[in-house]
This record gives sequence, C-alpha cells and structure tokens, in this order.
Amino acid sequence: MEISGGITASLAGRYAAALFDLASENGTVSGVEADLEKLDAAIRESAELSALTRNPQVGRDAAGKAMESVAGLLGLSDLTTKFLGVLAANRRLASLPGMIRAFAAIAAAQRGEVSAEVISAHPLDSSQVEQLSQTLKAREGREVKLRTRVDPEILGGLIVKIGSRQIDSSIRTRLNSLAQAMKG
Repeated sequence: MEISGGITASLAGRYAAALFDLASENGTVSGVEADLEKLDAAIRESAELSALTRNPQVGRDAAGKAMESVAGLLGLSDLTTKFLGVLAANRRLASLPGMIRAFAAIAAAQRGEVSAEVISAHPLDSSQVEQLSQTLKAREGREVKLRTRVDPEILGGLIVKIGSRQIDSSIRTRLNSLAQAMKG
C-alpha cells in the first residue's frame, strides 16, 4: 500500500507506518487502531500516564514495565503491547500521540476515508456528530471518520481539522479577530 510521504516524513509517521505494515501482515489493522484509540483516550484522561510518556527521567526499563502494565489494564493486543515496549526502549513515548494520529490517518487512507478531528466547547450529541459527518462527507466526497474532543477554551463553535486544513469557527477566534480589527 502506498503511504503518503507527508505522513512518513516525520518520526511519528515512520513508527506509525512500521506498525501499520506489521498490523497489515497480521490482519489486525482494525484491532490495533482500536487499541490506539483506547490508549489515546487513556493518555488524555490520565495526567499521570501523560506525564509518564513525556518524562525523560523515567528509565527505559521502568517505562517499558509501566507501559506493559497499562497495556494489560486496557486489554491491548500483543502487537500494540510490543510496539509500546519498543517505544519505551527507544525513548520515543513522548511521540506516541503523534504516532496514534499518523496511524489513524494511514488506516483511514487505506480504507478510502479521511480523518477529521472536531474540537468543540461542549460534548456533541450523536445527532450533531452524525449531521457533521454527513456535511463533511458531502464536502470531501468520501467517508469521514470523526474524532471529537472537548476544549472549553474555544468558548463555542467548532474547530475542524482535516489533514493539513483547519476550519475554525470558534467564538474565541472570532473574538480575537474582532479585537485585531478594532486595533486598526
């Protein structure tokens, strides 16, 4: 499968592409993708786990054991667990969120989908997510896989990131634009 050079040009992209190749060989792409989604949610929800992945003072062995325990708690597959072990051994856990995004982009491209991250000030209900998905599908001309995230800092509206493009209709951005216009 041809993987976009833009994705594999980064460190995170190279690791994600290698994981994708292994998952493809094993026929476990969707399972690994689900594992990475669980792991991403755990990193976002746990300040301790997030700190562990970014702390350079944690040794390779300790990081590896900690990530193995996390993988066990989350019920991650062997391939994903071994991948986390490699990241810990190579001191690359800090790049894990980028690797998760890159893997999702590679998997979506392989399925003919495009991934979009939607940031809202408040959680979106299922009908809002469905309506947004249909709107983006019509705009992009192909299936759109949405990942939603809540950031109260944007005050209201949405920020939609599709690949390298960003659609920002947040109230915060509008207020900043208005403040800039008033400064002259």
